[in-house]
Amino acid sequence: MKVVTGVVGNDIHVVANRLIEISLQARGFEVFNLGVNTYLEEFIDAVIETNADILLISSLNGEAEGWCRELNILKSKYPKLKDVIFMLGGNLAVGEAKTQEIVPKFKNYGFDLVFHQVDLNTGLDELEKYVKARK
Repeated sequence: MKVVTGVVGNDIHVVANRLIEISLQARGFEVFNLGVNTYLEEFIDAVIETNADILLISSLNGEAEGWCRELNILKSKYPKLKDVIFMLGGNLAVGEAKTQEIVPKFKNYGFDLVFHQVDLNTGLDELEKYVKARK
């Protein structure tokens, strides 16, 4: 399966981004890593261009909300995205925030899978379960 990944907005966590890429490749995914400082529109363009199955966006600086809240609007413009799995993970809030409040918020923005302060392997395990359940 093809995965487009990268770090959204003004987040520059290069090391974490590279670890995500390596972990995805180790699990057999074909990875297209857009790197850091990536706009949501650039992710969508890459998903369409690569015909990716999954978009995995990461954020560690907690500012993902401002960069990702228009996902449903973009998804509605491109019917090709209806079968794509949209996943977001990392530190998804600035300061203290409760997971039970953050996860539904991002799902309402259009993400299928949301992981706030969950370790990478746990999140990728859940992604694989989700993919398997959709088949």
